[in-house]
Amino acid sequence: MASRSRERWIQHLQQVLERAGFYVADTHGVRPSSFDLAARRDSTLLLIKVLKNIDALDAEEASRILELGRLFPALALVIGQTSGSSELDPGVVYTRYGVPIVSEETLQEYLDKALPPFLYASPGGTFARVDGVRLRLLRQARGLSLGTLAGVAGVSRRAIQLYEEGAGAELGVIERIESFFGEPIVRPIELFERPARRPGPGGAADRPAAPGAKGAPRARARTGDPLRDGVLDQLDDMGLEVVVTVRAPFDAFTRTPEILLASVGSLRAALHRAEILHGLARVAEGHAMFVVPESVHRPSILGLPILNVSELKRHRDRDDLIEELSEREGP
Repeated sequence: MASRSRERWIQHLQQVLERAGFYVADTHGVRPSSFDLAARRDSTLLLIKVLKNIDALDAEEASRILELGRLFPALALVIGQTSGSSELDPGVVYTRYGVPIVSEETLQEYLDKALPPFLYASPGGTFARVDGVRLRLLRQARGLSLGTLAGVAGVSRRAIQLYEEGAGAELGVIERIESFFGEPIVRPIELFERPARRPGPGGAADRPAAPGAKGAPRARARTGDPLRDGVLDQLDDMGLEVVVTVRAPFDAFTRTPEILLASVGSLRAALHRAEILHGLARVAEGHAMFVVPESVHRPSILGLPILNVSELKRHRDRDDLIEELSEREGP
């Protein structure tokens, strides 16, 4: 896709989201980046990647956007046009490496008409989620055995048992069962529903361990840049949990417990990223800052707080840092 047409496509998606009540930050101006738009409506936060051909999403890039989704937390979502030479079907959710993918038409129907998708693509074909309770009630109301319904659907008796437990079924099977009963038996796919966090060994959802705690994550990765590593070390010293990010509009993600997005570089780089970072912090309902090595004579650029290394060193407490950032932030 030519850059200009891609630009128009992203702008159109932003308009679609804004009409649906989302506050949107356009982040595609920072390249490379794992996502092009960040959007929030109430408690729903989306990180959206725009791809013409969804096969361009590789495992590494998928891992990055999913990790960012876990950090915020947010739902990672890809909006695509084609898979290979074939157009994506409307009303179908595709998946690559755990990242849900839909067409623009599917997203727009979901937002404008509250029409959720019902189908998902899998290597074995197109499937739908069966409403197992409804299927069982329909079968029992007709006095049908599992075997009789299996014959109608053209599947095994065990398959009908699995459907009644909520397993997915191929589209052809769904159509035969629904035609027989004259009733729908599928459950919609809630597009903005984040996957449930997997329980940890003790039954609680996995969460980052406190710094220094037994079983805490290993030491933060080094970036190889002395200026950047020095700034992130200072944030570590303030008691912040710092995660280095790659292919994101910011260099590190921290929680204070509020979100803090930190970038490090030259004043020229700050000028380029200021509007994007400020908008992203607002969407994430957190804070952002840019740390530069040189002296600066303004507290912020386009609403983004700018600190030099010496100013950052004066802060030994995370609450003190957040207070100063709040004073410097623009509207």
